Amino acid sequence: MKNFIPFQNAQTNNDASFYSPGKSPVIQPTASVHPLAVVTGNVHLGKRVTVAPAASIRGYEGQPVWVGNDVKIQDCVVLHALDAYYHQEFVEETLVEVAGEFYGAYIDDRVSLTHQCQVHGPASIGADTFVGMQSLIFKAIVGKNCIIEPKALIMGVEIGDGRYVPAGALITTQAAANQLPFVNYSDHFTSLSRSVAKADNESATVYPKEIQQRLRIA
Repeated sequence: MKNFIPFQNAQTNNDASFYSPGKSPVIQPTASVHPLAVVTGNVHLGKRVTVAPAASIRGYEGQPVWVGNDVKIQDCVVLHALDAYYHQEFVEETLVEVAGEFYGAYIDDRVSLTHQCQVHGPASIGADTFVGMQSLIFKAIVGKNCIIEPKALIMGVEIGDGRYVPAGALITTQAAANQLPFVNYSDHFTSLSRSVAKADNESATVYPKEIQQRLRIA
C-alpha cells in the first residue's frame, strides 16, 4: 500500500542506524487522529481507528507497528517497540511474528487501549481484547477476547484467548499466565470493561466527523 499521510501530526522517519529510514504512516481515510496525538514512522492505522489526545504511536525504532480495524486508542496511550533494525537489517528477536509476518507491535481488530496504558513491543494483542488504564504490556503475546484490568503488568509471557487479568496483577512468569482465569461475563468489572469498549465503538462514528476536516492537509 502506498504511504498516505492525511494528518498534519503524522510524521516520517528520519535516518538512523537502528531503523529503516523514510517510512511514513499509512492511515486509512476513515481513521481519526486527534491534533494532540502523534503518529510517527512505519505505522499502519486501519479502518475506523480512533486515536485520542496525547496518544503516541511511534514506529521508528521498533517497526512496523500495526493497528487493525476499529481499534480505540484513548488518551495518553503509548504504543512503541524495541529497535527492529541494526544497520538496515532486521533484528528478529525484537519483533513479534503474526501470521508469518514480523512486527514491532501488533494490535488486532476491535481492541480497546484505555487511558495511559502502554504497549511496548515486541508485543501483540489479539482481537476484541480490552486493556485497562495504566496497564503495561511488554515482550508479551496476549490472545483474543481477553480483559486486562487497570494497572496490570504483563511481561515476557503468552496469555491465551479469553483470559481475565485482575487489576494490579503482575504476570511475569508463564506459570502465572497459565493460571489466569477465563473471562466471567457476569462479573461486574467484566461488564464495565465491555461497556467502555462499546462506548468507544459508538463514539468512533461521531469523533472523526468533528475533527477530520481540520486535520486534512490541503
